[in-house]
Amino acid sequence: MELARRLSVTGWVLGVVGLLLVVGSVVGAWAGRQRVVVDGESMAPTYAVGEKVVVDESVDGSEIRRGDVVLFSAPEVQGFDALVVKRVIGVGGDRVECCAGTGAGQRLLVDGRPLEEPYVADGIVDGRGPGGANEPYVVQVPEGRLFVLGDRRSNSNDSRFYQGGQGGTVPVAAVRGRVVDGWRAPVALIVLGLVGLVLALAGLVSGRAAREARRRGTVPAPPWPVGPLGV
Repeated sequence: MELARRLSVTGWVLGVVGLLLVVGSVVGAWAGRQRVVVDGESMAPTYAVGEKVVVDESVDGSEIRRGDVVLFSAPEVQGFDALVVKRVIGVGGDRVECCAGTGAGQRLLVDGRPLEEPYVADGIVDGRGPGGANEPYVVQVPEGRLFVLGDRRSNSNDSRFYQGGQGGTVPVAAVRGRVVDGWRAPVALIVLGLVGLVLALAGLVSGRAAREARRRGTVPAPPWPVGPLGV
């Protein structure tokens, strides 16, 4: 019965710890995230009007990279106070230029290199510069700021039109979070969840072994065999 008790205690400990790790990893993965509804067609076809996207609010501004889709509000630049979703084209120190090539082969240049943008609606880059002029533009992105555009360039109020100065760029501090595609958790949280699952399963196995040990312990031992002469 001592073995059964030990197995039972081990099973309970492993099971509880495992479940706590699994729950903690799930909660940690969603902590600091919110779901927002895309308002407008500026990010189509990547995100449709009315689509709900997950925003990771735990992302620090220094972690933002080219190609990220961010949620931000910069009324001093935009001219209005609202949360908007745009794609980061240039970060501090980048030189963004429009455009190289013509027609379907038209490309933005970042530091002199053509930028491949498969997400742009209808393959249109649109050469409208900051302020709305239908002309090429060159913007040197200041440190600590971002040059942002919508994926539907023909219908997007973005850095090309913002009047706040500094090439229509927005401050990194204005970023509220980065849009993530579906459910995505840091590797550490995924590993934590897997460890918790393994421990919970080990606890279940220990519990079954404890019950089996108890069952065997309650079965009476067979009588000592007696020979024909009673010896």
